[in-house]
Parts: sequence; structure tokens; C-alpha cells
Amino acid sequence: MAARHDQTTDPALLEALLQARRGTAFFARKLNELTDAELDGDTLLPGWTRRHLTAHIGYNARAIARLIEWAATGVETPMYASTDVRDHEINFGATLSPIALRHLFDHSAVHLNVEWRDLPEDAWHHKVRTIQGREVPATETVWMRTREVWIHAVDLANGATFTDIPAPVLERLLTDITGAWHTRGTDKGLIVKVTGTDLTFGDPTADSPTVISGPLAAAVEWAAGRGHAGVTAVDAEASPAAVPAAPKWI
Repeated sequence: MAARHDQTTDPALLEALLQARRGTAFFARKLNELTDAELDGDTLLPGWTRRHLTAHIGYNARAIARLIEWAATGVETPMYASTDVRDHEINFGATLSPIALRHLFDHSAVHLNVEWRDLPEDAWHHKVRTIQGREVPATETVWMRTREVWIHAVDLANGATFTDIPAPVLERLLTDITGAWHTRGTDKGLIVKVTGTDLTFGDPTADSPTVISGPLAAAVEWAAGRGHAGVTAVDAEASPAAVPAAPKWI
């Protein structure tokens, strides 16, 4: 019997799927390194234990799979009925036994992967709607999952860092984060420069900006609100300044 494979032949989409699958595998590795007792430990997200985070990743896969089913069938199947339903689901998932919680992650990841794999080529361009109400092509679901698994693998607080995240994912993250700031108008007077590259983000109209500089991984870590180690700031007079908190992203 021939091996099953992705129906899409789009090279860019196949590469994106690979990054999402690698991120899922990386999250799985960091999760599986934890003992059952350690699932009760804190994450980098205030108020969330590793149980909450694992439940979130599991239910997120199911939610994205519903969008792929929507793209495949044309029958509207929202990610969640509401944000309240999503939050309740996560809180419930956090109460599951360790084996049930691990099965939730494993089975939901496999389900999503199968939905992606079997989606016909043309259906990838069908529009679906995110929990935020954005209408996007089904291709966008790959990035939605990619950012979740890579960032939250770090949030598990089990040794993963932003340096473990592939550079293309980091660049897309920084583009998305600074784009969200710009949309909200919260990037005023702020420039982010990635040292060793020509990557610059932020407010290009600022007359006297605060400039945040650092390696790509450190810049993303700061922009995502996970700390400021590895970045520096200078004020309008190019004098060293305290690194400010990054504007809200999500």
C-alpha cells in the first residue's frame, strides 16, 4: 500500500506544514520529559500550570481541525462557540488525569495532522474564520498552529528557549507581533532592530524613537512578553536606557 502523503503540492505550504509538525514534535518532547507530578508546576504564563498549557495545546489542535473540516466540506464549523467555552474547556482539561491529558495532546495532534494531510489542494484556499473573527484562507491555520506549539514549548518552563525556535518561525513571529502593534497604534516611538541582520521593525515615522536591539531570538522573546534578557535599549539621544515592557501582542 502506498504511503499516505499531503494532498497539496505547494512547496511553500509543504515547508510551512513541516515547521508546524516539527514544532508539535518539539512540544511533545518537552512535555514527555516532565513527570506526572511536574505537570502541576507553573509555566511562564501567569496563572497557568503545565496542565492548563497542555490542555490548551490539545484543544487548540481540535479547534484548528474544525476549521480544516470547514474548508473541506463548506459546512461552517467554528473553532469554538465562544471565548468563554474555550476558557471553560481549558480549565476542565487541566483537571484531567495525567494519562488522559497526555492522550488529549497526542490524539488531537494526530487528528489535526490527518485533516491537513487529506485536505484537497483547492480547499486550502477556502475561507474560514478564526476565534478573533478574521476571515482567512485555510492555509493560515498552519501558521496559527506553528506559533502556538513553538512558543508554548518555551512556556512549559522545561528548558526550552527561543533559541530552539527555527529562524524562519522567529522572523514570522516578529513580523506578526510588530504588525499587531502597528494595527493598534501601540508601536509609536518604538523601533526593533535585529543585530547581525538588516531586519528592522516598528514605527518608521518616529522622530526620536526608543530602539530595542538584540539577536533574533532575544528580540522575539522580548516582543512576545517573555523577558528582556539579551536585548538593549537606547533613547532618542542614543544613550542607554531601561528596556521597556513590550506592547501587548494578543
